[in-house]
Amino acid sequence: MNAKPIDLRELTREEVIALVAELGEKPYRAKQVWEWLWKKHAPSVEAMSDLPKAFRAALAERAVLRPLAMAEQQHSDDGTVKCALRTWDGHVVEAVLIPTEERITACVSCQIGCSLNCAFCATGLLKRIRNLTAGEIVDQVVHIARLSVELYQRPLTNIVYMGMGEPLLNYANVMRSTERINAEDGLGMSYRRITVSTAGIAKMIRQLGDDGAKFNLALSLHAPTDAKRSSFMPINDSNSIAELMGALRHYTRLTRKDITFEYILFRDINDSLEDARDLVRLCSQVNAKVNLIEYNATGDGRFQRSPADRALAFQNFLQAKGITARIRRSRGRDIDAACGQLANKNRPAEDGGERLLKPAAAQKP
Repeated sequence: MNAKPIDLRELTREEVIALVAELGEKPYRAKQVWEWLWKKHAPSVEAMSDLPKAFRAALAERAVLRPLAMAEQQHSDDGTVKCALRTWDGHVVEAVLIPTEERITACVSCQIGCSLNCAFCATGLLKRIRNLTAGEIVDQVVHIARLSVELYQRPLTNIVYMGMGEPLLNYANVMRSTERINAEDGLGMSYRRITVSTAGIAKMIRQLGDDGAKFNLALSLHAPTDAKRSSFMPINDSNSIAELMGALRHYTRLTRKDITFEYILFRDINDSLEDARDLVRLCSQVNAKVNLIEYNATGDGRFQRSPADRALAFQNFLQAKGITARIRRSRGRDIDAACGQLANKNRPAEDGGERLLKPAAAQKP
């Protein structure tokens, strides 16, 4: 009985070299295979056109490629494009193209669903089914980069891990994907252009420091006290703000990098000047800037967008205390733009608790 095919993008460079040698090919063929995987983004072994046909046939017997496929696109009037991408096992993940005058950003997912159950997030309605592989994360960037050129004739400039799932609960694949995005024989994008956003896993933030992570780190804080944060972010029960601040101090001491606090402003929940005062105390413990985010409602009446005047007063208070704070405008309001909304639309059936994607919808032109 033949062994189960290997997913080529799960292999290290050394393992690819060993596999090529095992198949009786010369060492330079391994470099060719590696480039097809991470620089040319081959959809299949057969597509590796400069490899001998016999070698491709032998390699295809031992290994497979499992790229993401575009299932649906939603185009916003503001230029934002939200993509539903189908995995080889029939699930859906989301990636978003966000254009501005200065930059074009890809927002990517790292898990199918999420286990953290943040009350304000549409992804919280989806069970966590599995982690995405490094290759599946890179695929999202590749799809968005192609759309950027196709729609705007401009290259992708930034990547944020702020889509579905918690990056630090898929640590190894997230780290490997950022390395492949940065590598010269990968996408060749600077680590300065990559931001990983976490809901707050203190142990793994410390690990980022120990590992000398080179990308930017953002903490989805959203409340400045344990009582408020725990009321809509259950992860705070096991990763208190005090623990997170200790982990962030460890991280910044080792990496010499600043932190970004992501802070969604919810009307009458976390948008008072008292909340701003509490947030200042946290910012004083690390070098931090603050992104104040307009809420993109998911249909839950509990959370509403903070009025513009309250958001501006909050921002002004922070800035008066010497903290860099900007209001990040909501994008894609006219489409399923909140994280997880498009994936929720594409889960008509449940099989043993797993939400499966229906057949691919026609793409918008």
